[in-house]
Amino acid sequence: MNSDEAVIRGLSEENVYLLCKKLCTSGVADAEGSDLFVVFISNEKKQVPLWHQKASQRADGVVLWDFHVICIQRKKGDSSPVVWDLDSSLPFPSPLASYVSETIRPSFQLFSEFQRFFRVVHAPIFLRSFASDRRHMKDSVGNWIAQPPAYEAIVAEDGTVHNVNEYIEISTAGLAKDIGVDLIDAVHSQKLGVMVSETQLEEFFSLIP
Repeated sequence: MNSDEAVIRGLSEENVYLLCKKLCTSGVADAEGSDLFVVFISNEKKQVPLWHQKASQRADGVVLWDFHVICIQRKKGDSSPVVWDLDSSLPFPSPLASYVSETIRPSFQLFSEFQRFFRVVHAPIFLRSFASDRRHMKDSVGNWIAQPPAYEAIVAEDGTVHNVNEYIEISTAGLAKDIGVDLIDAVHSQKLGVMVSETQLEEFFSLIP
C-alpha cells in the first residue's frame, strides 16, 4: 500500500478515516477494524512538533501541526504494533517503537507547551461516530481555505454532521493516570476513546490483547 494514494492535504482526519476502511476491505486489517486504532495527536496549545513529515521544508522533516491523525494497528497475538501515517516519510507502515523514536522523539527536550498527547479511539467506534462537514476548512467569512475533496462529507451513523472538534480537544486534565485493564476496556467502549501521554503510548499498546 502506498502512503501517497488519495491523500487530501490538510485533512489527516478524513484521510485516516478512509485509510481504515481500505485496510479493512483489503484484508490488511480485520474486516470490522477491531485491530485498528485512530490516534489524534495534539495538545492544549494546538502546537505539536513531529519529525519525518512530507510537508516539511526542513532537512529533519519537522512540522508543527495543530493536530495530526494516524492509525495504529495491533493484530491479535502480534507483539509489534505498526503505525500507518500517510504524511510520514518513514516506511509505511512503521513499527510503533521506531515511529515513536523517529517521529515523536521523546528524548528531545521540548518546552512543556509542545508536549504531544494522544487520543486513542477504537476504529470500529470511530468509523460509526466520526463526522465532518469540513467547516473547519473555511475562513471567518465562509470561504474555503483549501479545496475540499470531491466526495461527500462524512456523516455519523446517528446523523451527526460535524464533530471533529470533539476529537481534537485535548487537555492534560483528561489524561490517563494509570495504564491498565480499565483503560483498555475504556478504549473499546468510549466514543472519544482515551487520552495518554507520549511516555504512555507504547505501554498502552503493549497491553492490548
